[in-house]
Amino acid sequence: IYTDVWVSMGQEDEADERLKAFKGYEVNAGILSKAKKDAIVMHCLPAYRGKEISAEVIDGPQSVVFDQAENRLHAQKALLEFLLT
Repeated sequence: IYTDVWVSMGQEDEADERLKAFKGYEVNAGILSKAKKDAIVMHCLPAYRGKEISAEVIDGPQSVVFDQAENRLHAQKALLEFLLT
């Protein structure tokens, strides 16, 4: 299950409208309970707990959010090294 922020940079003027439109789509324990037991949860960060994802889910055993961020960091470092050397 993949989620992202509801209001990205540059969309601040749409924040109220977007938050209202997406309110029922938070990835939470109820949603996760309907997924397969081996489902994982991803988020590209930054995450707003209690909006697009609950704290219980982002910190839970099915979350790979922080592993995902670490992997992205290493990929970005490798790309920089490749481009700059």
